Amino acid sequence: MFLPLDHINLPSVSVSPSEIVEGSSVTLTCSSDANPAAKYTWYKSDTHLKSIHEEPQFVFRSIKSSDSGQYYCEAGNKLGTSRSESVSIDVKYPPNLPSVSVSPSEIVEGSSVTLTCSSDANPAANYTWYKGNRQLIHGQDGNYIIISFSSNYRGTYWCEAENQYGVINSTYLLIDVQYRPNLPSVSVSPSEIVEGSSVTLTCSSDANPAANYTWYKENEESPKASGQIFTITDIRAEHSGNYYCEVQNSVGRHNNTLHL
Repeated sequence: MFLPLDHINLPSVSVSPSEIVEGSSVTLTCSSDANPAAKYTWYKSDTHLKSIHEEPQFVFRSIKSSDSGQYYCEAGNKLGTSRSESVSIDVKYPPNLPSVSVSPSEIVEGSSVTLTCSSDANPAANYTWYKGNRQLIHGQDGNYIIISFSSNYRGTYWCEAENQYGVINSTYLLIDVQYRPNLPSVSVSPSEIVEGSSVTLTCSSDANPAANYTWYKENEESPKASGQIFTITDIRAEHSGNYYCEVQNSVGRHNNTLHL
């Protein structure tokens, strides 16, 4: 049975210190005016009222973020029990190692690209994105959006997560961009061609991923050769004409012509 309030009062609870940081020592104290003297039992709200302590004080020697939650105590003697109001424990901690990602995973020139940085922290972290040593953006949002990605944006990116309890850097994120081949550069060697000599045609183009090369003679459907270099070992008059090199990758193609 419950005693009148002048025999067992509503327990009061207190927390020390008032600002709780992960790893620190924290003491919960329960007190109640009772006769005979009360015994105390501590509960955490998410433990389904399971008793966690039976002393007036409950001490966390090194409190963890998982200890956050609602706590209350019960004061009881042989004549009755009384329950306190709940007290909230909110454990502050520095940011954990940030997680970084890029979307889409396969970047094509001209597309929109989003870099995302996230870190578990209390209070919530602020984020700063860097490319190499250059700061790009700072704020509460961990996203960095590039509206139209080009080859100029290729490089190494990383983010920094920070709150008043600490700062930590992410791992590096290497970003590349895929683009169609540029206009090929074509050349012939030697510049003066004599019948019966060996002649080499060369084609090169900047592309990502690397391009495949195919040589054609104008007005002929079948390719003459594949690869950047096309060599005619015993050139004849009938070899004269326009040749063009076609470069192609998964993004696009380009070609250029030279006269032989």
